[in-house]
Amino acid sequence: MKFGLEIHQRLNASKLFCQCPSEEGKSEPKRLVRMLHPVYSEMGEVDKAAVEAAEREQMFEYLFYGNCNCLVELDEEPPHPMNREALKIGLEIAQNLKSRPVSEVHTMRKIVIDGSNTSGFQRTAVISLGGKVESPNGDVRISTVAIEEESAGIVERKDGRAVYSLDRLGIPLVEIGTEPDIKSPAHLKEIAEKLGLILRATGKVMRGLGTIRQDVNVSIEGGARVEIKGAQDLKTISLLAENEVKRQQNLLSIISEIKKRAGGKIHLEGKILDLSSAFVGTQAKLLKAGLESGQRVLGMKIENHAGILGKEINAGRRYGTELSDYAKTAGVKGIIHSDEDLGKYGITPGESEEIRKLLHVKKEDAFVLVVAKEGVAKKAVEKALERARMDYIPKETRKANEDGTSSYMRPLPGKARLYPETDIPPVKITQELIASFAEGASESVEEKREKLSKLLNKEMAERILRSKQLKFFEKLVEEGIEPMLVASTLEDTITMLRRENVTVDEQMLAALFAAYKKGEFVKAAIPDVLRSIASGASIEKALDEKQLRKISGAELKRIVQENGGNMAAIMAKYRLRVDSKEVSELIARK
Repeated sequence: MKFGLEIHQRLNASKLFCQCPSEEGKSEPKRLVRMLHPVYSEMGEVDKAAVEAAEREQMFEYLFYGNCNCLVELDEEPPHPMNREALKIGLEIAQNLKSRPVSEVHTMRKIVIDGSNTSGFQRTAVISLGGKVESPNGDVRISTVAIEEESAGIVERKDGRAVYSLDRLGIPLVEIGTEPDIKSPAHLKEIAEKLGLILRATGKVMRGLGTIRQDVNVSIEGGARVEIKGAQDLKTISLLAENEVKRQQNLLSIISEIKKRAGGKIHLEGKILDLSSAFVGTQAKLLKAGLESGQRVLGMKIENHAGILGKEINAGRRYGTELSDYAKTAGVKGIIHSDEDLGKYGITPGESEEIRKLLHVKKEDAFVLVVAKEGVAKKAVEKALERARMDYIPKETRKANEDGTSSYMRPLPGKARLYPETDIPPVKITQELIASFAEGASESVEEKREKLSKLLNKEMAERILRSKQLKFFEKLVEEGIEPMLVASTLEDTITMLRRENVTVDEQMLAALFAAYKKGEFVKAAIPDVLRSIASGASIEKALDEKQLRKISGAELKRIVQENGGNMAAIMAKYRLRVDSKEVSELIARK
């Protein structure tokens, strides 16, 4: 088995081919509607993934925002020259991967007509080749580093129409693709984590949910290369890989069994019949509602598949689910098949027997049903038939599910997907350009790790290195705040407060540490001060109302004397107002 990885990371820069800021839409959106169609590549071919998307005949509605969109995102104005700041960040990341910059960057159009781009293509450009990620489990070669534009975000899909938000369209991404050198799911997780650290170490990438995505490529002997898109969580990336290996192994077993039953070759007649007459007066809610609204029930016999459609390929997913995923591309919600408990749909034994009679289903056969408008239902059954006829594992692009399984999206795209972008001039990678980003280049991961280990204990240094607060930590330490205090506040105190539904932002933390540096309160008071300012109080008000101002000088001496130098008694009464070190020093002087 082999694994490969593609990392897509948003860069902290304005949009790639215009001057719009990379931010969320804030104004009331305007709306426009489009349909998209596939086009021929430079080789005179049409990409099969684009053809399948076009067959869905979807209408696309786009939400357009005044604060972060312009005519470029609407495809009503030519793209502007490539954002040099984004290119520099991409080249810096490439350098950290020991990847060789190309001599000239050429932007390409990658055909995408699923609605995620108003133009029907995504702009992408390779900026470097080669490189590697080192690992005790085996180094992994980098294939390419590219810079590309982010797609539009899906808002909803309903009744043949998909709605997309254009606020994120055009945000610059860096795409890092590895060779298939990854040996196991555990190795995959390790490499994904290392690449994430390299990206975050620049301090020039976006952080937060949705700003980084991992695509996993999996292939096994006798199977096929499958790309699983959209893994957002390191916790599930190895599970995705494990489940894809199991899925392909189980599919190979299923194919072998069907061939054995069929005498060596899968042969399906594929005759689709209208079975609506079998459900006159039915009490099956799904079918009844469909028929009453003018839909039809179409079905098909699948020879030698009895018991096969119900075979599990992953937890909660069966071979019938594979056929259903293909049928869904026609616009239906799924299929009903004979290996299911038909009673859960309200289909009676008598209705089931009538279906078998109409379709001439024998004991060793199975059947599938679809309820939808006649044209849509016919396409859906044809798609299920297409998948059932495959005596091999198809090359697919699949979507990562939250449970670590995956679902079919489209065929794996081929070379016909790309053609040159004629509106954007090439960019030469000159020594001057390399020098300009090298001057402001950030420390490498190892340099940061070494620096942090001198400031913090090993465990906390590693946590901060992986933290989205790394850049803020560095800023506060530069301002003279104790490193361990900053780290424990950012990593532990904030986490504790979040569990209490207390939200603290960087502005509040900056004010907190500025007041702490002036000696206005002690470390132990930090959680209480943060609770107060998070509810809207100023630092001054929080300290006065909660009686958290630091006690020092003559007043502290008096407290020490009154308590007879009893450290435990003093801290029990004044823990949130006195510095234990100062108390200890005063007691020692007595």
